[in-house]
Amino acid sequence: MKAPAMPKIAVPKIDFAAIANEFKTLDPKDPGLWPLFPRVVVLVALLAVLLLAGWWFGWNGQMEELKAKEGEETKYKEEWLNKKKQAVNLEEHKKQLAEIDRSFGALLKQLPNKAEMESLLIEINQAGLGRGLQFDLFKPGAEVVRDFYAEMPITIKLTGGYHDLGAFAGDVAKMSRIVTLNDIEIGVSKEGILSMSTVAKTFRYLDEEEVARQKKEKAAKGKPGGAK
Repeated sequence: MKAPAMPKIAVPKIDFAAIANEFKTLDPKDPGLWPLFPRVVVLVALLAVLLLAGWWFGWNGQMEELKAKEGEETKYKEEWLNKKKQAVNLEEHKKQLAEIDRSFGALLKQLPNKAEMESLLIEINQAGLGRGLQFDLFKPGAEVVRDFYAEMPITIKLTGGYHDLGAFAGDVAKMSRIVTLNDIEIGVSKEGILSMSTVAKTFRYLDEEEVARQKKEKAAKGKPGGAK
């Protein structure tokens, strides 16, 4: 049994010649008398032009401004979250700061003051003599002033046995005050005697007057026309 045939749908034919003729006969002074199709085409074209002009002269800038505002919103949200985290952990931060202050104070106590520097130099010298070493040079250099402390380099040259030189370095490291040995050079003379050259650095904290002077000098350098 054959299936019933599908009914054919008649497709209306478009008379392009007639449409073109309608556009040719349009009277621009009296659009009200135009045929329907040209009026629809012209209205659609005007709408498209208006939409394009609106996007070009208004919406485009507004979209860019909206994107910029969205970026600012994201930035402010991140800042707010960071501040919220800081507020939540405020007490913990205070405890950490207090611990840092205590640790800093303990380290600061290991630095001698100006009056104690001479006794520290004597202590370093005695550490070498106590190990039977001979000092060929023990020359304190000029102080280098930092933010809250001053650094004093001491050029040292001494001779002695290998174990005695090592013991001297160990004694310096165990001192109650901070002393570091830098640029260590070990040599052997023709007689087979060991020698060691080093720059020992020790530190002292600045008193209140020296700190105030440091801040004043920094402030003067930061001003226009200040010392450079």
